[in-house]
Amino acid sequence: MGLLDRFRSGATRGASARRTGSGDGGDARYLAEWVRTHVGVEGYIEPKTTVTDVTVVLIAADGEWTRRIVGERGAQRLAKDLRIPVYDVGRTGYPQRMRDYDARKRIERQRAFEEDLREL
Repeated sequence: MGLLDRFRSGATRGASARRTGSGDGGDARYLAEWVRTHVGVEGYIEPKTTVTDVTVVLIAADGEWTRRIVGERGAQRLAKDLRIPVYDVGRTGYPQRMRDYDARKRIERQRAFEEDLREL
């Protein structure tokens, strides 16, 4: 494959491995496992941008979240396949529990960093 062939095909490095509709189904399995191991999961579909295809953010009841590229067809199948509620983030926004989770994680990282500094 030539240097420019990758760009002509429309694929970027790693994008095919992250797309739920990819041949190996790795992301589909990952998302299904994530839903199975977390409580109260909801999906939030993010629109295509100039940088990424359509993505989904899965958010658990405690605010923990994960994001994957699913593409337009993958987004349409998501709710049915995973049996979870799925929302358009452009209409609903992100839930407060996601922001609260991120804030808690930032505090935990800062405390761990400060503890590491004290040990030096």
